[in-house]
Amino acid sequence: MKTKLAIACLIVGASLTPVVSYSADETDMDRSHPKAFVKDSAITMKIKSKLAAQHVTSLGRIHVDTDANGVVWLSGTARSQDAIDKAVSIARETEHVVSVKNELTIKKDD
Repeated sequence: MKTKLAIACLIVGASLTPVVSYSADETDMDRSHPKAFVKDSAITMKIKSKLAAQHVTSLGRIHVDTDANGVVWLSGTARSQDAIDKAVSIARETEHVVSVKNELTIKKDD
């Protein structure tokens, strides 16, 4: 029950994230600029929300980061190759993602 509530809260929170403008301008290339940082964070949040919605069991061990160019970096561990493939697929299908760098490894149990 707690897991369902946590996932529901995560999805609702992600849907309430403010809409971010994705226009390409000079400030977008500088990650220290707030607009570029929010854009990167929005992409990362979308991917994390999709992973939670798909019930990827190793979500807590998959780290998602997005750089200023729309490249997503997945790192950490997953329980199977299927979970890794699913995470990479979700990231690739997310809007505004240019490419995905997969550094995930398989680790059966903690």
